[in-house]
Amino acid sequence: MANESVAQDQLRAFVERIERMEEEKKAIADDIKEIYAEAKGNGFDTKVLRQVIRIRKQDRAERLEQEAIL
Repeated sequence: MANESVAQDQLRAFVERIERMEEEKKAIADDIKEIYAEAKGNGFDTKVLRQVIRIRKQDRAERLEQEAIL
């Protein structure tokens, strides 16, 4: 019975940690959305901005290939 209680406590702790991280992830996504809106308000093309971000996530070889295509 003690093992069951420990397992339940562990499971609850995992669920609560995941829930907190999901809340943080949503807050960060909202912040990013605001940054894109600000950039758009300053006249920047957000589609291009998103593409630049996507390219910068790639490793150097992939990035060079994409830059050559662009």
